[in-house]
Amino acid sequence: MRCRKEERRLKKIAILQSNYIPWKGYFDMIAAVDEFILYDDMQYTRRDWRNRNQIKTPQGVQWLTVPVQVKGKYDQKIRETEIDGNGWTLAHWKTLEQNYRRAPHFDEIKEWLEPLYLAGSYTHLSQLNRLFIEAVCNYLGIRTVIKNSWDYVVRDGKTERLADLCVQAGGAEYISGPAAKGYIEENVFYEMGVKLSWFDYSGYQEYPQLWGEFTHGVTILDLLFNCGNEAHRYMRYVRS
Repeated sequence: MRCRKEERRLKKIAILQSNYIPWKGYFDMIAAVDEFILYDDMQYTRRDWRNRNQIKTPQGVQWLTVPVQVKGKYDQKIRETEIDGNGWTLAHWKTLEQNYRRAPHFDEIKEWLEPLYLAGSYTHLSQLNRLFIEAVCNYLGIRTVIKNSWDYVVRDGKTERLADLCVQAGGAEYISGPAAKGYIEENVFYEMGVKLSWFDYSGYQEYPQLWGEFTHGVTILDLLFNCGNEAHRYMRYVRS
């Protein structure tokens, strides 16, 4: 009983909306906590990271966008958002292959990444994002438990629902991205007995990267293609 209480007291939680092939900082946050909750009960937003991300090309940064079906004035949750066909999967893979085949670790990453594009059939954005996130975590050796927000009861209130999800998950500390400082009410976490900490995305080292001036904010696939199993050297919480 004492061990279980100790685990509950120390458990760290992070809660973020799912992204399509996110950047390295997203995976560092996953690696920094004990449980990561995909917060896809939130409203889907256009021109955001939910269904697109950036890669490096000889012409500069390029977007890869997953086509989705949007109803009305975007009054739908991320988890409800359906993918518009599967023709995009081949196009995305061909674009990755064209721009990264010269990267030192392309063949290694291709072994597990290409089948996700060419053998998969995806109906919903949340399903797609989680599968790719878990595949990258597996490659990086990240063992954090990943759950969906609908595994729990999602209550009303922007800050209240985050703090309550932490409590339901048995967490004692919530790790939040710095962008949330503008709306999170810190006292709500205090009243629920949950410590609030802010994640720091600064201080990343540059790594060997193709195609001109270094860019930090691209998909983590850029780091993996270029550095392979040495990727952890350029991340803050991922360990070899």
